Amino acid sequence: MLRRTKIVATLGPATDSDEALRALLEAGADVLRINFSHGSVEDHEKRVTRARAAAAQLGRDVGVLGDLQGPKIRIRRFENGSVTLVNGEPFALDTSLERDAGDQTQVGITYPSLPGDVKPGDKLLLNDGHIVLEVVSSAGTRVDCTVLQGGVLSDNKGINRHGGGLSAAALTDKDREDIAHAARLKLDYVALSFPRDARDVIETRRLLREAGGDGFIVAKIERAEAVENIDGILQACDVAMVARGDLGVEIGDAELPGVQKMIIDRARQFNRVTITATQMMESMIHSPIPTRAEVSDVANAVIDGTDAVMLSAETAAGEFPIKAVESMARICKAAERQRVTQVSQHRVERSFDLVDEAIAMATMYTANHFDVKAIVALTESGSTALWLSRIRSGRPIFALTRHESTRRRVQLYRGVYPVPFDVVKVDEENLARHISEEMIARGALSRGERLILTRGELSGISGKTNTMKIIEA
Repeated sequence: MLRRTKIVATLGPATDSDEALRALLEAGADVLRINFSHGSVEDHEKRVTRARAAAAQLGRDVGVLGDLQGPKIRIRRFENGSVTLVNGEPFALDTSLERDAGDQTQVGITYPSLPGDVKPGDKLLLNDGHIVLEVVSSAGTRVDCTVLQGGVLSDNKGINRHGGGLSAAALTDKDREDIAHAARLKLDYVALSFPRDARDVIETRRLLREAGGDGFIVAKIERAEAVENIDGILQACDVAMVARGDLGVEIGDAELPGVQKMIIDRARQFNRVTITATQMMESMIHSPIPTRAEVSDVANAVIDGTDAVMLSAETAAGEFPIKAVESMARICKAAERQRVTQVSQHRVERSFDLVDEAIAMATMYTANHFDVKAIVALTESGSTALWLSRIRSGRPIFALTRHESTRRRVQLYRGVYPVPFDVVKVDEENLARHISEEMIARGALSRGERLILTRGELSGISGKTNTMKIIEA
């Protein structure tokens, strides 16, 4: 049984050796994430080069995703490294304070627009919501607050406003530099942090294309405003990431599960890919096994229909990066045995505007109601494979393409497996035989079994899929 849900694993110090990289891929990582929040340009270049070399050694294609840092709204530092805030006591955030001047009564902040963004009664959430402040007044460089939920507050912790609404632009100067860097590295995906609406996504794509990059854009849904503008963002992006850390702080943890399901469902309706991320198996940073709650979390995301699940610190800096991927792969496969993951009502009452999409829908309906073992899409850009993957099915989808960039991108699509195949070098009358032999060699098909082939009349032309054919091996 092939695993359909894909795994995104973050690279970092724990996976920097060639042996660890190969083990990570062998354990089941499909896409590797570079976090631009950490490390230097040289670090990123080395990791991307080594990752692709490790994949080549294993005879595999691997996607690489570059994750932009975005606007980090943080407090500055304390004289003694931390303070303990007490409920009911006053505490101030001041943009004019020196970097290390924080004390029991106040601390500096990196975001100069905060005093103008908040008003009395607003709730400010620090350190992922562990500390809660209520704004009393705001003027000049200073925001005076009352501590509603105290505790230990240490250097450089993040700040969110409950309900969203901070005016920080999604793209910083650092992000613009990193987008150019992503283009030079030919990254397959670039993830935009904290987009508010479709305009942020469109701007990111423009900057990447102008820099010469052809990667797809991932919109990280982590602001309350992004949830309100979800349809526009989905129309503008290629992939939506449910980034549950900051999103959970802004909208409230109790609202998060329902919003996660909504985003995955809406993305599928727009034929977009989804990644579910943040704290999926966080205990495995220090533990060789996940908690039961983490197992349920990953499994439920799979049952919801997410294309991919993501590991962050678990693989970047954790003690058990390979075990984390192995555990996630095992949980995904178990969840995929549930019948609900193989039955689809996707767009059954909708009409289609594109021939390619109509062929994809007809193919998957046939696959789910006829005895076929696999679906094969001859593809240039991967679009047909994407449309096929939007329909729940237990049948594997093989994307046969001559383009390495397409093979790397489709690694993120649920239930899609890339295969190198140069259709322009195969004559028309022998095409079905060549494809059948390829599938038999890969163990996806046996003699006498059937597969469905989608292709265009003109081989090697992108966006022209217009044919579905049933082939018996």
